[in-house]
Amino acid sequence: MPAAETVTHREVAALYIDHHGWLQGWLRRRLGHAGDAADLAQDTFLRLLTSPAHEALSGPLREPRAYLATVARRLLVNHLRRQSLEQAYLQALAALPEPQAPSPEQQLLILQALQEIDAMLDALAPKVRAVFILSQIEGLTYAAIAEELGIGLRSVKRYMAQAMAECILLAV
Repeated sequence: MPAAETVTHREVAALYIDHHGWLQGWLRRRLGHAGDAADLAQDTFLRLLTSPAHEALSGPLREPRAYLATVARRLLVNHLRRQSLEQAYLQALAALPEPQAPSPEQQLLILQALQEIDAMLDALAPKVRAVFILSQIEGLTYAAIAEELGIGLRSVKRYMAQAMAECILLAV
């Protein structure tokens, strides 16, 4: 293991020892569920270890709790968005007549696909995402998208190409 990696792991371990309890409590107050808070606290430290941004830990942080809260807040937003998506899906399922409802296995596959699509869309830049949604979900023409967003037709085509390329890369 390279020396720099060892130092980073030690620093994250020290952050974990010193602040894990606080972070888990902070998340529990926001979520109201101890299990989800524990999972997100673990995910926060895992993110620190696996993210290229962890290289910023080249020494003790001046404000470790603020740093941890920022990372955890991003994970919390993603968690809440996934939860909201799941609730919307379950409500749509509940509205289906019994014979048309998919099997539990199909429901799980559909939910996983929806979460993957949501993650793909979230990874897109805001304008690229807007163009993609207006085109693929709303069914607008490129000219109508250009008019609605106040951008040129060339930009719409470029953003759409970026969206398609990103979706293909993320799907692989």
